[in-house]
Amino acid sequence: MSNVMQGKAWRFGDNVDTDQIIPARYLGRTRTEQVEGMFHDLRVDPEGRPRPGFPLNRPEYAGARILVADRNFGCGSSRENAVTTMVDNGFRAFIAPSFGDIFFNNCFQNGVLPIRLPDADVAALREALRARPGATVTVDLAAQRVTGPDGRAHPFEIDSFRKDCLLRGVDEISLTLSHEADIARHEARMRVEMDWL
Repeated sequence: MSNVMQGKAWRFGDNVDTDQIIPARYLGRTRTEQVEGMFHDLRVDPEGRPRPGFPLNRPEYAGARILVADRNFGCGSSRENAVTTMVDNGFRAFIAPSFGDIFFNNCFQNGVLPIRLPDADVAALREALRARPGATVTVDLAAQRVTGPDGRAHPFEIDSFRKDCLLRGVDEISLTLSHEADIARHEARMRVEMDWL
């Protein structure tokens, strides 16, 4: 993840669950085929026509990379696909007062930044986006700051290990594999010193 991300943002309401993000019927498909499932039942009507009121169907939100949600975004079942389908659709950061715990953790495993901000800050961002649909929001991970379209800055907290991983573009597995030679030496030494294991 780059240090500073700038992009269009759009807003979403309370308690958006993982089944709304990607309906269960898309889960058995390949990751490429899951892309079309993102918010499918909210995005299109039963006849498959785009719902004009849904933000992603509006031209001013085309290419949005940052989602400003409300409380409890990504709640519900523990499907990692809810994160990966959004990543595959271009999203790189989510901003909300709170997230479903599993969704929050899955974000970091997939190189996406979930940002928790106080209710008042999220409300201010949402209001600024409502006033200027398709406006730009800037996320500066190194500085731990979100800047809204009105220029107001909102600081956020992030675990230092997760921040470092995002800035370096690594996850826990690739970080572990970067120590592969040390692990191999340790295993070889254990085979000699503890051959009874």
